[in-house]
Amino acid sequence: MDTVWSRLDRKSTAIAEFTMRQYRQRISTWVILGASALTIMLMLLFYIDGMNSEFDAIDNDGDSFDNDGDGYPNGQEILEGSNPDSAESIPIGVEPDPPEKWINEDDFDWDEIKDGENSVGKDDDGDCQNKDTASQRDTNNNNIQCDILIIIDSINGTFYIEGDIGVDEDPDEDKYGKEASHRAFILGIGKFGIIYLLGIFLPLFLATGLIRDEMSEGTLHYILAKPISRGEVLLYRMIGYIGITWPFIIGLCVFLSLVTGFFGPSDGFFRWADIGVWMSIAFSAMLVSLVYGTIFCGFGIIWKNGVVLCLIFAAWELGMAFVSIFTGGDSSIRYFSVIGWGLTIVDAGTLIFWPDNFLLIEQGLWGGGHQFDEPDFFTGEVAYVDLPGAQALAGFSGDPGLGISAWASMLTASLVLTFQGAIAWYIGQTIFKGKEVD
Repeated sequence: MDTVWSRLDRKSTAIAEFTMRQYRQRISTWVILGASALTIMLMLLFYIDGMNSEFDAIDNDGDSFDNDGDGYPNGQEILEGSNPDSAESIPIGVEPDPPEKWINEDDFDWDEIKDGENSVGKDDDGDCQNKDTASQRDTNNNNIQCDILIIIDSINGTFYIEGDIGVDEDPDEDKYGKEASHRAFILGIGKFGIIYLLGIFLPLFLATGLIRDEMSEGTLHYILAKPISRGEVLLYRMIGYIGITWPFIIGLCVFLSLVTGFFGPSDGFFRWADIGVWMSIAFSAMLVSLVYGTIFCGFGIIWKNGVVLCLIFAAWELGMAFVSIFTGGDSSIRYFSVIGWGLTIVDAGTLIFWPDNFLLIEQGLWGGGHQFDEPDFFTGEVAYVDLPGAQALAGFSGDPGLGISAWASMLTASLVLTFQGAIAWYIGQTIFKGKEVD
């Protein structure tokens, strides 16, 4: 039976298929998609090289040093009860340890962390327990000696760490650096490479001329000769556009998730938790490319040189991308953009699938407690030094900033982007209806 719905389906399918066939037959389409894929692949080479490199092990707390020159590392003397500053005080009946044993000897070993304030961690090598006074053993002032105080906000995924001196102070730089660098790469290439660059680049070249090119070439008359409204033409042309861009984005993210899943640091053969983050990136890029495509198509309808308007808009979005990424989600101005909401989806996905991400960042910025260094000449304080990769991961990680749960933030951002796309289509089809076709 021929109903209004079956006729509508035939019209939409015909125009969408016609649009996709146009894309497939244009060399420019394949050049754009190929250049995009090649750019991402080149970035991937840096990741693979980084995962095959090693971070130098550093003695964060000086346990491997031999202050008194008696052949026993400081850490061994403290553990055995002798004085590391006196050559005449040595462990009785114990052979000296090689210095390497006391490098990276005290990795992060915190218990399960829950919301609120938690006292976790332990003094593995006695650096804290051997302090002279109770106040020296409780430098975080929580009335518990030789512990780490962690304050957690599960909604925003943020952590604050204050440890007593000597607790969990010498983590493995290579282990931490590879994990942090791996996550930083995924978020960096996902946010800036896929969501912004591809989200802007693909619509700029593929969507701006969806209607404009047909108008300038005179072929739009053949489409409008059919019993179909201009608003439907615009909608179905956009369906053809996403029929090309969305499979490309999904395929690229699936490929990247496989490469990083196998090459990334893991106790198993594959990093399954990363798939959720990659799918968040793909989903965000799909919505962002839809909104940009609808907006850019509208610019092409307004003006035959609509690409100029697209570039101006892209410059604004670039600024909002930098605001969103490098303020960690603290700036509310990012919500006056498309990219800001797109990155909110990724930040929410990161909280869902990497719930320990902000804790990992704080561990690295905390530096494992105390990086061994000479005291400052004026203040007498020992410098804190970040673990490798911590700053990069902190730079690309962000808070959704909506004050609600991660799932709710993802849903809210998705609805806002869908609404933006619908508004852009409505404005575009309104302008299109009043446009004379030469």
